[in-house]
Amino acid sequence: MAGEPVNVYEFQELARKVLPKMYYDFFAGGAEDEYTLKENVEAFHRITIQPRILVDVSRIDMSTVILGHKTSAPIILAPSSAHQLAHPEGEVATARGAAACNVIMGLSFMSTCTVEEVASSCNAVRFFQIYVFKKRDVTEFMVRRAEKNGFRAIILTADTPRLGRREADIKNKMISFRLRNFEGFISTDVVSDKGSNLAAYAEETLDPSLCWKDIAWLKSITKLPILIKGVLNGEDAMKAIEAGVVGIIVSNHGARQLDYSPATISVLEEVVQAVQGKVPVLLDGGIRRGTDIFKALALGAKAVMIGRPVIYGLAAKGESGVKQVIEMLKNELELTMALAGCCTVDDITRSHVKTEKERCLCKM
Repeated sequence: MAGEPVNVYEFQELARKVLPKMYYDFFAGGAEDEYTLKENVEAFHRITIQPRILVDVSRIDMSTVILGHKTSAPIILAPSSAHQLAHPEGEVATARGAAACNVIMGLSFMSTCTVEEVASSCNAVRFFQIYVFKKRDVTEFMVRRAEKNGFRAIILTADTPRLGRREADIKNKMISFRLRNFEGFISTDVVSDKGSNLAAYAEETLDPSLCWKDIAWLKSITKLPILIKGVLNGEDAMKAIEAGVVGIIVSNHGARQLDYSPATISVLEEVVQAVQGKVPVLLDGGIRRGTDIFKALALGAKAVMIGRPVIYGLAAKGESGVKQVIEMLKNELELTMALAGCCTVDDITRSHVKTEKERCLCKM
């Protein structure tokens, strides 16, 4: 590829070239047939934008407020594991990129840099994502560390009673990466001759008994606000509100868990309607363009989470690659807003998009 990348797809190609196949497949792959992996992206293509003309768009303001934190754009870096497999500086470089662009960063429970290293690296607003382990004291230990180190919210990932079947990782015999957050507290060594060591570690540690009542336990061990990640329908959204979460993340875990679960953009509106404005709804999955962000906002999302594109930028160019990916998406969103006649994110309304179903109804 000649010259600088001009979109996030080209960053993906750069990442493919520089990463070992095992690591690229780990980041890029999904569960089983990867139907949902493809749908997460392609479902956006079936939504059209309905622009307004002759609007004064000489000034575009993409800023928004997420759980009390003002950010430059409705973008959060999704928590994703093992950034040091993409680049030696790992999550520290990602956090610095987020801080430089004034967006929120989500740090993964399974990060390869420690909570303390990320917290001391920059002034980014940070949310901490957690899994609940069978040994609950491990999760409690990590939550308290995050709170002590200035993280502003907890993201509970709720779609992982077991790890999805990621066949690329099985074929590659994906190795367990170094989980430095847990060193000296629990063993991080798992050896399996049946495929992915990561899957074996997850089977040993993840708590399949996790249920709605456990949110009360989580609230009892932290003063931080709790968001729940993994909601894909209105019924679960209402249960989440009843349980006392402050935010809902519509997510299918980057299509890495249950294949043939719906693309997140296709169920966003159902969740938004169920929530009725009681808490903010965020969208995770499939964002590759500024137009995708615009569509998610029009369907009711407060902000979107960006996962793989950030990893691809990190792999290709480290911290500067993270910044480039974020700025690329921000610039695309700004242009989309101008061309659609929206000066602020609050100007983006449901009338600015049409879904495939709506277009089909118009033809009847």
